[in-house]
Amino acid sequence: MEAQAQGLLETEPLQGTDEDAVASADFSSMLSEEEKEELKAELVQLEDEITTLRQVLSAKERHLVEIKQKLGMNLMNELKQNFSKSWHDMQTTTAYKKTHETLSHAGQKATAAFSNVGTAISKKFGDMSYSIRHSISMPAMRNSPTFKSFEERVETTVTSLKVQMK
Repeated sequence: MEAQAQGLLETEPLQGTDEDAVASADFSSMLSEEEKEELKAELVQLEDEITTLRQVLSAKERHLVEIKQKLGMNLMNELKQNFSKSWHDMQTTTAYKKTHETLSHAGQKATAAFSNVGTAISKKFGDMSYSIRHSISMPAMRNSPTFKSFEERVETTVTSLKVQMK
């Protein structure tokens, strides 16, 4: 008995083909003429009510637009006001305040760090520039073994080239 009951009362939702079969079924033969007339009258009445509601809604929308025009309100002003209000509401939230504070603090620290790095790099380049300019002209460097060795090699190479060119 339960197996038959389960077969008749399916728990699965209707599929597309099931819906099509129900939509194409002709139930008018199951209705009496009186029921058909009542349903037709109800259908006409519902369609009339829907038409009336659409007309009323349209009239109310026109009236709304007229009032807004008299008050100097237009779509752009409304959007600006909505945006301003939303922005203000967001700025007053605790999450926004904490995030703003954290990012502001991080930005200050990053600015200070970049400034320190820039100062350090500038100082280092300045020191290197000063060191190179002064070390070349100093007699101590010319007397160093490295400089003497380099000078001797250059002289040897120049002499060798002169001999080969003759």
